[in-house]
Amino acid sequence: MPNNNDWLNKARQVLDIELEAIKAVRDDLDDSFSTAMQEMAACAGRIVLTGIGKSGLIGRKMAATFSSTGSPAFFLHPVEGAHGDMGMLRSEDLILAVSNSGETEEVNSILQSIRSLGIRIIALTADTGSTLARLSDVVVRVRVPREACSLGLAPTSSTTAVLAVGDAMAIALMQSKHFGKKEFQKYHPGGFLGQRLRQGIHRLMHTSGLPLAREDESLENALEVMNRCGFGVVFITSGGNSLAGVITDGDVRRMVCRKEWRLSDPAGKHMVSSPVHANPGQSAASVLDVMEEKAITVLPIVDHENYIKGLVHLHDLLGKGKVKFSS
Repeated sequence: MPNNNDWLNKARQVLDIELEAIKAVRDDLDDSFSTAMQEMAACAGRIVLTGIGKSGLIGRKMAATFSSTGSPAFFLHPVEGAHGDMGMLRSEDLILAVSNSGETEEVNSILQSIRSLGIRIIALTADTGSTLARLSDVVVRVRVPREACSLGLAPTSSTTAVLAVGDAMAIALMQSKHFGKKEFQKYHPGGFLGQRLRQGIHRLMHTSGLPLAREDESLENALEVMNRCGFGVVFITSGGNSLAGVITDGDVRRMVCRKEWRLSDPAGKHMVSSPVHANPGQSAASVLDVMEEKAITVLPIVDHENYIKGLVHLHDLLGKGKVKFSS
């Protein structure tokens, strides 16, 4: 069993190797880094991080750092992306792909599809001649002399270096946007809002006075319920209290423009079937994510048998005026 000095020596050796790695990467930065920064500064969409394994974990942290310093970002898992999550991408987004070898099959496979969407790609990789590099528009080399792992196998120095480069990118972008304390507070309201979003949604949802109408009721009755309850939506039910669909005030506006309706029509004829919903066991934060992603103001809360238990309004999550986003 090593003694105390042995433990300290081992730790210092690892940190020395990682310091060596960061210094090597710093000295190796060239015009490709500046080009990448110009691309990110000009990005009108989101910076989308992707990677797998340890690189994926680093990518998640980078996305969080970008977002909290004024550059909207999220992480796209390459496998999930290949199975539908690419639908979250927009043409104005920018991909930042992380792979030390540049030969990660899952990452390179999805990038080929992403290129067909006309989305620009920046690579962070040690090998500028890799497949990842060839698929990318800009390649930033992040190559370390050695891993801190004594076997040279576990990603250690390489992941530390990529993380440091990601921090450098985020802070450089933040400074270029003159992102100051006031802006930082908007992205970190903390306090009241943070505590509120950690609660279960069952603590914040409305359970009485719900806007409910049966699918066989007339559209006129359903709209009267919508107007009376004041949520801008009516939940259409079937088989008791089971959620069948919704009609929102926006649906009503579109219905009027189409002129293909009568007040005597059954409400079910005009509902949006299988609407987005949440369940009582979810956190307020996860529900807010869904509402933001889908641009929804009111969300039905249903149990595992699809019975309506309540509803939540966006303002319920944001504290009904208690959170201030301007100083």
